[in-house]
Amino acid sequence: MRDQEPGPDHTGRRLSTKETAELLGVKPETVYAYVSRGQLSSRRDPGGRGSTFDAKEVEALARRNKREYGGSSGSGGELSVRTRLTLIDKDRYYFRGVDATELATRHSYEEVAEFLWTGTLRPGATFTAPKASVAAARRCVNALPEHGGPIDRLRVAAVAAAAADPLRFDLSEDAVLGTARTLIPTLVAALPTRSSSHRDEGPLAHRLWARLSTRIADEASLRALDTALGLLVDHDLAASTLAVRVAASARTHPYAAVSAGLGVLEGPLHGAASGLAHRMLSDVLDEGDAAPVVADELRAGRRVPGLGHRVYPGEDPRARALFALLEEMPQAAPALAAARDVVTTAARHTPLHANVDLALAVFTVACGMGASAGETIFAVARTAGWIAHALEEYGERPLRMRPSGTYVGEPPPQPLPE
Repeated sequence: MRDQEPGPDHTGRRLSTKETAELLGVKPETVYAYVSRGQLSSRRDPGGRGSTFDAKEVEALARRNKREYGGSSGSGGELSVRTRLTLIDKDRYYFRGVDATELATRHSYEEVAEFLWTGTLRPGATFTAPKASVAAARRCVNALPEHGGPIDRLRVAAVAAAAADPLRFDLSEDAVLGTARTLIPTLVAALPTRSSSHRDEGPLAHRLWARLSTRIADEASLRALDTALGLLVDHDLAASTLAVRVAASARTHPYAAVSAGLGVLEGPLHGAASGLAHRMLSDVLDEGDAAPVVADELRAGRRVPGLGHRVYPGEDPRARALFALLEEMPQAAPALAAARDVVTTAARHTPLHANVDLALAVFTVACGMGASAGETIFAVARTAGWIAHALEEYGERPLRMRPSGTYVGEPPPQPLPE
């Protein structure tokens, strides 16, 4: 006789993997993902042919999932998503419990990305793009109008790379990690080069530099770029990352999930913010004084770019780490002075700390890069974080990110329009 469904009066009962998957609304593979993440415990009974799970524990996890699905939380009803990736705490942030700024300043972007994906540090990790993927991406990017921006190019490159990958719908962890390790260098290789001495091998920061500047890079500049990439890998559930998780919840492949993130990143309040700060710093350097430039921003009813951050009441730790490296670059001195002038001038109106967008702007101005360079750095860096969040979401119940709308229109039934 079939066991009854687990309930309050059946504590201590053991569920099979199939029963557990049905109760949670997930695939059996996802049940074992819950076990590996410590969200469920399993036991193999003597003589049994598979693992069993405590019914009470499974019910508790199902209730937690249901609360998330309904968008309830202790912070006013906003959607809350469990994640093991990034924690933001006051003026610091952590990747898998490790201080993110220390990780980014001591390890390469590729190593930071691997740690975020797997929880394991892979010294000397490198990413290689398949020739067919790069060729397809370049053909599509080269067909864009000249006025297309970096996000246009990256989105098109992601779509082209997806079309060149017949196995893109394989959402197993190994397959998604393989996609991540080839997609990121493909995105970089698809961007137009600005240096005749570019190479499509070696550290990703070196390859990206040739797409951002015509200058020959020195060691300090490359280190700053590599660290900036590592600092920007992830930042919890920013708007673009939430879009990626929604897409992954619908079981889109990783290329499509990254495309969703890129679409949100193009907004002026997210990835494009460093470009606004870049233009402001250029104006300050031209004027020789921040006061008239800041005044123009305020007169136009705009916030001063590069100042303040909604999740950091104090200093943005990413900015602090990047500014420390910029101090070691002699060519950054004028832009650094301009940034300090902006902070001091704006403080007379509203005291705010510099954020990572201002630090990125100092870097791009100092290195002779265009105003969109910071946006490119941000997008390439964050692609690794998006993949990490997509991987987490693939292990959750499908389509769980479906909040209910609150209808405020005319009450039905209304007459048919004439």
